[in-house]
Amino acid sequence: MKIGFIGLGIMGSRMAANLQKHGYPLVVFNRTRTKAQPLLDKGACFAESPAKLAEQVDVLFTMLAHPDAVEQAALGRNGFLSHLKPNTLWIDCSSVNPSFSKKMAAAAAARQIRFVDAPVTGSAPVAAEAKLIFWVGADMADLERIRPLLLCMGSKIVHTGGHGMGTSMKMVINLLLGTGMAAFAEAMALGEGLGLSSKMLFDSLLGTPVVAPFLAAKRDKIDKGNYEAEFPLRWMQKDMHLAAVSAYESGVAMPLTNAAKELYRLAMREGHASQDFSAIYDYLSNNHDFATIDQKSPAPAMAQQAN
Repeated sequence: MKIGFIGLGIMGSRMAANLQKHGYPLVVFNRTRTKAQPLLDKGACFAESPAKLAEQVDVLFTMLAHPDAVEQAALGRNGFLSHLKPNTLWIDCSSVNPSFSKKMAAAAAARQIRFVDAPVTGSAPVAAEAKLIFWVGADMADLERIRPLLLCMGSKIVHTGGHGMGTSMKMVINLLLGTGMAAFAEAMALGEGLGLSSKMLFDSLLGTPVVAPFLAAKRDKIDKGNYEAEFPLRWMQKDMHLAAVSAYESGVAMPLTNAAKELYRLAMREGHASQDFSAIYDYLSNNHDFATIDQKSPAPAMAQQAN
């Protein structure tokens, strides 16, 4: 079985490497060829376009940054979708919105291609260790065909339903990650503004029911101020925007998510776009400098409630 892999960024490069470790021959494509070099050095073949790749493979994985990138690779000039053999499986692991996944499923079906949406949960280290969680929207028969491949890259597979249901679950999860990180960063900024040390706050809060477990893995980044990206902040903002789009399409109100989405956008404007999304802490702490407040000035009187 020859596997195609399009999109060799932070996550895709590690996922493809794990397929390669299990002996699967790879044909890869990435807009920046240098990102493919580690795979090429170990025997992968590079295709000059998605269309050229599609002509050579039995299964295709895509792991791209956003819906436009997926659509361009699939349906744009030199796109792969018209060049895959009938009944080839296309597994899209990109973080996209559910309505887009359903659109791609319909485009694939029109060309007799089997579509699976299978976004993942896990950061770069988790991808490298092949411990990703796959959220799969697909026919069960298609999932069973690719299960061995997914288990080369992940440790857990959850079949969430039909097309678009994998990306639906991904929207929910990244909403919780984004709002949870922003709320924690804001709480830390308040605590530090009130005179508590970051050490005191971390030691007291981590491991308690009020803090999401994933935040423990962000402590070292915040302590050292080293926000090397495991999950870039700009892609978190993108995913929260897609969650907001999905909420609009389904008639759901999400006031907290929309506020957090704009907070990440402001952080992007201040130069944090390529940093890990935990850099929202750095943005908040630098833009909420309580030390400049005159601590001796009386607190503003609270307005009395009307009788």
